[in-house]
Amino acid sequence: MCVDARYLLPALVTLGSVAGHLPVADRRESAVRVLTNGLSPGQAAVMESFARRCGFGSFDLRWQAPPRESVMADTAYISVATYLRFGFTPGFLDRPFLIYVDADVHVRGDISAPLARLPEHRIGAVQDEFNPAVGQCPALPGLAERWPHLVGRSYFNAGMLWAPTVMLAPMRAGVQRALIGGREYIKHNDQCALNLWLLSSGAAHPVEPVFNRFEVDRFLDRGDWVRRVLRRPVTRRDGHVVHFVGSQKPWMRACPGTEDVRVYRRQMRRTLAHLGRVGVGAR
Repeated sequence: MCVDARYLLPALVTLGSVAGHLPVADRRESAVRVLTNGLSPGQAAVMESFARRCGFGSFDLRWQAPPRESVMADTAYISVATYLRFGFTPGFLDRPFLIYVDADVHVRGDISAPLARLPEHRIGAVQDEFNPAVGQCPALPGLAERWPHLVGRSYFNAGMLWAPTVMLAPMRAGVQRALIGGREYIKHNDQCALNLWLLSSGAAHPVEPVFNRFEVDRFLDRGDWVRRVLRRPVTRRDGHVVHFVGSQKPWMRACPGTEDVRVYRRQMRRTLAHLGRVGVGAR
């Protein structure tokens, strides 16, 4: 995970939901690895304590600066810490695979399953539900006009990624090149940079949609555009991962109390109760 100070509590909620869907033995074999550019030492200690109490066998955290080439085209609710996801290294992970998890997702199933079908030199990712294809969505503006042969190619969401550690260095270098040479095509920050590299390298391995379903009821409260964009019924609730994209996050009081938000908040209350029992706070 990549976490700044604002996202500590959501990160703990997400981490608890991951633990809840892993058998005890698997948790003992799993490592939690965190990159941050903003957690205090005390907050880092809270996160380590929580991870170990969840049963994870290993925890490590590093402070790291985002890449100098980072392009922030959209800063409405996202900080430059979003680029930290490309900073993981094989030595830091000390595991053969990385499963990257955004801190605004709620895990409701085993997220390790895609690793069983992941080719050795590919990055696993789920097609973005709001920006599904190049030239057919606002992402990567201008790219389809310059290279028409890319029209219709999948555009992937960066909130969940599955990667063999051998692919971490190529991904990092490829994203860096994309930031330098393709700045004019970047709309969704690091996610667009990632997709520029995936398009040029052919390194994407599509993962089933259930592993990164967007929570859409919050958007339906404000209009019907979601129904026109989604390639599935808005009522489908089969997500192993529910992703709360957008500025309205489920831990915010002003967020509409949809069904998925209520489920998330139950997990958040359990997380806060757990922290209270051990005498620490998440802020």
